[in-house]
Amino acid sequence: MTDNLARLPGIATARAYRKEWLRPDITAGLVLTALLIPAGMGYAEAAGLPAYAGLYATIIPLLAYAVVGPSRILVLGPDSSLAPLIAAAVLPLAVTDDPEDALALAGVLGTLVGLILLVGGFLRLGFVTDLLSKPIRLGYLNAIALIVVVGQLPKLLGFSIDADNLIGEVWETLKAIADGDIDPVAAAVGFGSLAIIIAFRVWIPKVPGVLVAVVAAIIVSAALGLTDEIGMVGALPEGMPLPSFGGVDWGDVAELIGPAAGIALIAFADTGVLSRTFAARNGQDVNGSTEMKAIGIANIAGGMFSGFPISASGSRTPVAEQSGAKTQLAGVVGALAVLVFILVAPGVTKYLPDATLGAVVIVAATALVDVSGMIRMWKMSRIEFGLAAAAFLGVALVGVLQGVLVAIGLSFVAVVAQAWKPYRTELVETSDRPGFHDLERHPDGRRIPGLVLIRFDAPLFFANGDIFDNYVRSVVAAAETPVEWVVVASEPLTGLDTTAVDELVDLDTYLDGKGIRLVFAEMKGPIKDTLIRFGLSERFDAGHFYPTVEAAVAAFRSRDRD
Repeated sequence: MTDNLARLPGIATARAYRKEWLRPDITAGLVLTALLIPAGMGYAEAAGLPAYAGLYATIIPLLAYAVVGPSRILVLGPDSSLAPLIAAAVLPLAVTDDPEDALALAGVLGTLVGLILLVGGFLRLGFVTDLLSKPIRLGYLNAIALIVVVGQLPKLLGFSIDADNLIGEVWETLKAIADGDIDPVAAAVGFGSLAIIIAFRVWIPKVPGVLVAVVAAIIVSAALGLTDEIGMVGALPEGMPLPSFGGVDWGDVAELIGPAAGIALIAFADTGVLSRTFAARNGQDVNGSTEMKAIGIANIAGGMFSGFPISASGSRTPVAEQSGAKTQLAGVVGALAVLVFILVAPGVTKYLPDATLGAVVIVAATALVDVSGMIRMWKMSRIEFGLAAAAFLGVALVGVLQGVLVAIGLSFVAVVAQAWKPYRTELVETSDRPGFHDLERHPDGRRIPGLVLIRFDAPLFFANGDIFDNYVRSVVAAAETPVEWVVVASEPLTGLDTTAVDELVDLDTYLDGKGIRLVFAEMKGPIKDTLIRFGLSERFDAGHFYPTVEAAVAAFRSRDRD
């Protein structure tokens, strides 16, 4: 048992802890606190939950991850990319307007997300984030930014709307503005907070503008007596966070399993990218499956204590790094400082305007916007830009989880499409360089009389086997001299299924009927093994294979048909 505990990353780090790390870790933790409190509360409200739940979802996961997390400085907590998914999963199931109902459902959701990640980690499924390609992540993040900003605008302007999708929110917001529903006091506070955050970010980046804006808004609200004028976050509940699943039945749990799987995928994708990035900066290596288990445990811990699904933070982790954090002790200090705030000064948030929290979330969400990335994607690949656009439109207009799943499906379609009609060419000799080269790029190249050299740049499978067969036949038919051999440069052939094998047999039969020998050069061992496993070792014996294209051509020239 002791040996197992010693293997936990947090215990291992504690045993190797250096005295000189203590000061920067404590300093970084205290600086981090300035962001943990407003960001946690803001993202909780963006998820349709009580603001104080964001503090619970910050404290517990940070403490849990400090023990089991493999990354030394990763900061976990509520995140803008998950907020719309949480709201979409939880709010339709809440039977009353009591925020405690939604919070109980969110706790169950967080626990389910954690269990899915934990099981996935033990099954070594860390590779699943490969499903979220760069175009999908790009479109997804831009759409999330748009959803969050649009959702926070009414709060920033001091009114509320009733809409359940992006288009509805935009329409209702514009209609409310046109009807004059803007509260001038709330709007002044909101835009003032926005201006402070942006100003400090531009001109004094070392000072957390978010903290300055929040403190200023609290002071102004208390001094001017604004608590009865505009919406306020309200005082925090007294005491420690406790498990609370009241009112949730097994039907609700079943309804939440699907959304939990989607949130788990997104949460780990975000965390995996950040974990690898910051580990590489510090000369470390993080195992994806180990990270998946750690995020799972952190989500379970948070969900059990009045929290909701969390992931790594792309805004707070860089702050910890820039503040000098060396280990997860920085996160522990931040978590304990938030806990002290809850226990010592829970009434302070009574004077925190909703408009200020809206400004905090809007600024954080805009960090996800990457218009230049979309422009670069357009220039580099129209297909991948199309995937990014599909992810953006799907997430923005259909739903976050549905949009991501559609984009993943389109990615698979794109892969199949690329392999369905891959690049293929005839190889020729040239006078200025040795070897054999693409006829398309060297139209002045020379064909070898009686020999056709073919290259097909894709695995052979059911969707392209017929295309390969027809291409070879067309090249043979167009040859200027009678063809005796067809050599397939097989190095690009990385796969072979039963349908493609049937096409190879048909092609070989067709060529043999014309007195043409079909041979392969540079075919990989596993592909040869596949031919043998499919019972073709007699049809394609050792004499049909050559280690290089040059060897095959030399054999043709000597007419070595053994």
